[in-house]
Amino acid sequence: MNTVCLQVFVSEGSRHHGKLTYEWLLDAAEGLGISGGSAFLALAGFGRHGRHDIGFFELAGQLPVVVEFFVDAELADQLLNVIAAADLKLVYAKLPAEIGMTA
Repeated sequence: MNTVCLQVFVSEGSRHHGKLTYEWLLDAAEGLGISGGSAFLALAGFGRHGRHDIGFFELAGQLPVVVEFFVDAELADQLLNVIAAADLKLVYAKLPAEIGMTA
């Protein structure tokens, strides 16, 4: 299997069709048969929209969230196609991954 780690980056308060975008992504992945995914809230970050820090009350809802899936590369591409078809323009990273279990 050609496993990848697909990471999709969103803002914590962003919404798509009335749902938080990270929830929408998890639902879309589940609908494709992806067996698992997680959303992680960042404490701080910076990027094309500037710097965000959990310590600033006025930035509530703007912190980065990483939605992450370890999945076959073909399923990752299918999810990216679903995201594009939904007219979402999101930054992502697709990295080679090895999955195992310790003895």
